[in-house]
Amino acid sequence: MPTDSIPAQAALIPAGALVIAIDAMGGDHGPAVTVAGAAIALEARPDLFFQLHGDSAKIDPELARLPALKARSVVVHTDQFVAMDEKPAQAIRRRNTSLANAIHAVKSGEARAVISAGNTGALMALSKMILKMLTADLERPAIGCSWPNRRGFGTVLDVGANVTSDAHQLIEFAIMGAAFHRALRGTEKPSIGLLNIGSEDVKGHDDVREAHQLLRENALGLNYYGFVEGTDLCDGTVDVIVTDGFTGNVALKTAEGTARFIKDLLKDAFKSSPLAMLGALLAGSALKAMARRIDPGAGNGGPLLGLKGIVIKSHGGAEARAFSNAINVGVSLAASNYEKDIAAALARFSQSVAEHPAPLAATAVDTNITAVAGQ
Repeated sequence: MPTDSIPAQAALIPAGALVIAIDAMGGDHGPAVTVAGAAIALEARPDLFFQLHGDSAKIDPELARLPALKARSVVVHTDQFVAMDEKPAQAIRRRNTSLANAIHAVKSGEARAVISAGNTGALMALSKMILKMLTADLERPAIGCSWPNRRGFGTVLDVGANVTSDAHQLIEFAIMGAAFHRALRGTEKPSIGLLNIGSEDVKGHDDVREAHQLLRENALGLNYYGFVEGTDLCDGTVDVIVTDGFTGNVALKTAEGTARFIKDLLKDAFKSSPLAMLGALLAGSALKAMARRIDPGAGNGGPLLGLKGIVIKSHGGAEARAFSNAINVGVSLAASNYEKDIAAALARFSQSVAEHPAPLAATAVDTNITAVAGQ
């Protein structure tokens, strides 16, 4: 990030403002959505101040239509940006992109959080390179997400950062997920479940069973519930559901696709006849409320957990209201003790492992029998 821009920007920031860095060029729609989303977030939080990183020729026309936001923003110009299909290795080599500059703003302390709807792989790689991990034991961040359920919203992680995860990583996810849920939802001791193919102790692969045993025997101050299944994702059985990134991402994409499928089915059904259209009119408010509950944008904004700094990933196709929700997640974390909470809990876990190693207990259950039991 150009150092000559720092003093000028600092002089523009009002006293007491909470500064949020925005990768304005990220996502499928760029400044048309990111700038409008910032304006919506500002309406709810007038104390915010934004750094909008990107091409000023594209950002300024959007700002011109939003005078309140323009008065609470500064544009950090660069004509370089990371394409949605760009390889992370290539993105890392280009140091003056809007994404890299926004992350550097958090590293330098200019901004409290960075929000991007851009390339997930590049965001992950640049964030890890620039901000570093909270502890040496953490290999890479985990992506958390807010998941709608019967009780409101739960937290699910990892939803895409780590394709495979061993037992210790799953426990780290539990620690980080609990801290995130506490900061965002205000639940003092969130309940935690491990996603599995069944609730019985003998089910699942070695890593998930080892994590289950360690959490059950040495809870590390966590409110551990036990194994949960796919149906518990929407039932709200626990506050935080932990899984590897492969399973979590498949579950997330399946849920989003199912939500769109249900909405489309309802639209078609209510257009099928004059009587059905009358029914839609009479049930309009209830249908809108349901649509809001299952809208993926309502829970938009997934933190990259485990970094020395707050990084929030928005859906690439998010519209302005959904992008503002991602900003709100960053604001909530910035106003909490979330980072210190995670660091302290991870330190306790590392100490516990060193003092009380507890390898997976031998089980007499044959692997083939275990696999069959999960069917």
